[in-house]
Amino acid sequence: MTGTQTVTAFTDLYLPTVNGVTYTVALWRDRWSRHHGSMDVVFPEMGGYEPRDGEYDVPSVGAPLYPRYRLGLPAVPSGLETPEIVHVHTPYTVGAAGIRFARQRDVPVVASYHTLLDDRVDQHVPPPLVDVCKRTHRAYERAFLERVDHVVAPTAFARRRLLTAIQPAVDVTVVSNGIDTTMFRPVDPAAFCDAYELPEGPVLGYTGRHGPEKNLEEAIDAVDATDYTLVLAGDGPARASLEVYARTVDADVRFLGFLDREELPAFYSTLDVFVFPSPVETQGLVALEATACATPVVAVDAGALTDSVIDGETGYRYEPGDLESFRWAIRRTLAEHDRLSDLCRRRRQMLSVEHSLEQLGDLYDDVRGN
Repeated sequence: MTGTQTVTAFTDLYLPTVNGVTYTVALWRDRWSRHHGSMDVVFPEMGGYEPRDGEYDVPSVGAPLYPRYRLGLPAVPSGLETPEIVHVHTPYTVGAAGIRFARQRDVPVVASYHTLLDDRVDQHVPPPLVDVCKRTHRAYERAFLERVDHVVAPTAFARRRLLTAIQPAVDVTVVSNGIDTTMFRPVDPAAFCDAYELPEGPVLGYTGRHGPEKNLEEAIDAVDATDYTLVLAGDGPARASLEVYARTVDADVRFLGFLDREELPAFYSTLDVFVFPSPVETQGLVALEATACATPVVAVDAGALTDSVIDGETGYRYEPGDLESFRWAIRRTLAEHDRLSDLCRRRRQMLSVEHSLEQLGDLYDDVRGN
């Protein structure tokens, strides 16, 4: 085995929390360990999760503004061996501890830019404070990222956004987070449809966080006065208001709640179209999962979805805020479903986490000067 083998990841978000960051860190750790070497991970302790070999939790407290999360103390666990490279996934306390650990052990450190964090400021502070809080957070992120040796971003959009809004003086390379294509593949959805009593007609759907930033009202508006069924899986702070809103339109809108991860391939395979109106994605992993399950995607032409959804190949994009454009994209995707589904199947290998980790391994070697 050649090249970089030992990596230690530091992240402020990890299991049992379920989101794009925790999914990526856990999947990278699993597949890196299978094919390359070892990837230890340091994260905030959270009740209900027992660390396994190579996982190190640090004491934590409740995170301000985010009661579902824990804020880890900026500590380095005792007994943590020196790796060949450190990878920090988040810019807060545990991420800062990762940079300090790397400098103490004289090893390079790479950071991931996963989330447009400053875009969510307006959800937590009064309007008069939004601009100053955004500027403060961007300055903090810039200072954090300028302490690392290299940054990886999951899409070209995320890279552009980082370099224009945050403007850190550091090299940034695009490396997709990748998905588990052994899990996300086309499957027979019959049992899932029976369990959730879904109809045979055109079925559109979304799974993921139900938050204001996801713009799911637009998906509900898009099916108003149609014979489509819209199924929304997942949960989040906007779910209650979305359920109320759905009752005001003339459409079959169903809320499935949180699905076990093992159910997702059948969920995607059930859909004729996956709809994704969120303009704030840095990659949009659920769009890639749908594609890997041969389900075309209709997505807003904004954020990372301009890169993640290939117009006319893995689905169609629509102009932000243009409801008629959204509906047109849905109609066209339904009309071309078989062709688009076949093209989605052909993209599966490029979406795999193994493909991404090969690129990441080459980047690690370059950063280390190998």
